[in-house]
Amino acid sequence: MFDALTDRLGGIFDGLTGRGALSEKDVTAALREIRVALLEADVALPVVKDFISKIKERAVGEEVIRSVKPGQQVIKIVHDGLVDMLGGEDAETGLRVDNPPSVIMMAGLQGSGKTTTTAKIAKRLAERDKKKVLLASLDVRRPAAMEQLAILAKQVGGSVTSLPIVEGQMPAEIARRALQAAKLGGHDVVFLDTAGRTSIDEQMMAEAAEIAKIAQPKETLLVADALTGQDAVETARRFHERLPLTGLVLTRMDGDGRGGAALSMRAVTGLPIKFLGTGEKLDGLDAFEAKRVAGRILGQGDIVSLVEKAGDQLDAEKAERMAKKMRKGEFDLNDLADQLKQMQKMGGLGGIMGMLPGAKKAKQALAAANMDDSVLKRQEAIISSMTKKERAKPALLNASRRKRVAAGAGVSVQDVNKVLKMHRQMADMMKKLGKGGMKGMMNALGGAGVSPTDIAKMGKGGMPGMGGAMPPGGLPGLGGGKKK
Repeated sequence: MFDALTDRLGGIFDGLTGRGALSEKDVTAALREIRVALLEADVALPVVKDFISKIKERAVGEEVIRSVKPGQQVIKIVHDGLVDMLGGEDAETGLRVDNPPSVIMMAGLQGSGKTTTTAKIAKRLAERDKKKVLLASLDVRRPAAMEQLAILAKQVGGSVTSLPIVEGQMPAEIARRALQAAKLGGHDVVFLDTAGRTSIDEQMMAEAAEIAKIAQPKETLLVADALTGQDAVETARRFHERLPLTGLVLTRMDGDGRGGAALSMRAVTGLPIKFLGTGEKLDGLDAFEAKRVAGRILGQGDIVSLVEKAGDQLDAEKAERMAKKMRKGEFDLNDLADQLKQMQKMGGLGGIMGMLPGAKKAKQALAAANMDDSVLKRQEAIISSMTKKERAKPALLNASRRKRVAAGAGVSVQDVNKVLKMHRQMADMMKKLGKGGMKGMMNALGGAGVSPTDIAKMGKGGMPGMGGAMPPGGLPGLGGGKKK
């Protein structure tokens, strides 16, 4: 997401921050490069012109040229400009679902991922907001469209159900039946998944307008495919002319390295982007927030989203058990295996690094060390090849046992030793934390070669050892340096 734009802007800003002083000529040249970078990212020309003119007023002023760190000042100005372009910090991106049954109408072209997105948002509302949700498909034209939504509702489970299918009913009739079922069933939210077409036509718009008149939706969301670039922006504009849209959802953002649609949508339509869809899995949905997205584009990370993702994947009982063990200073190989699984659920090494400050350099460090998600799977396989006693008591793993584990996992004894070394480092940290609380944690980090300065950098320039060159032997416990 935004990888190409992040790389281009990162190169431009590296040139600015590497200088002690900036002239007006330097700033103007940098703004010209930013303009080209945005156009290459498929951002609409009028949006780019407006953006550059706004930030130029501030970036070429005396305040920047004469400041102690002019490069950082320019980055701050560009960041604030991106936030404004994306809707501002105070943009209303939440869903209005306070008056049950609240109706959410889903619109969009065929193939934009509308039905899957409907299930994703329903899952989010059910799990995070504890809402009882009813899904109703109004698509009577696309083969198996209704069955698809019913299957997705079953996959989500819990308090998400689908409206029973009645053959031969027209969209308006289904909408009325869905509203009645939602009232009788005590549902908080009802989704109306309308039919899409390969292109906008009068019949589709008339049908959508009729359904909106019947259902009086609290939210009318347009689902658009980010990969279509400026076509997505044009689709949103034309829909909004005929239908009172309240928000946008951009799908397939993980496949779009440019991100021009996301940057243009708000400025062109005036509508808030509510969610970004990533992947086909039902948990592949990120809430849109201008400040977070601007931070990702400028390589500053998105720690809030990372914490939210961790919270979504958290098992309360396991977390409580882990907390008790931490208080006692205990940490065995079963705990390490749980941590590895958690990392994979959160998107693996790449997904986690992408949300950390200094993400570009962190990813380069991983690539330089030939490390990807297969490292996590290999480590998990190594632990799975151990007996229950060995996982609970790693001290039992002598040389012959390590050979057996290596053979069982299909790896070398050296790989087994790396996993045990990582466990030992983490176990030592847990012991110190258990004994001395936060002070013990600081001592533990110090023992692992992490200084207080490094800890401070975690909030600024990235993870210790990942912001610049690789530490000797690679990143601790994650597979060492380059393979020979």
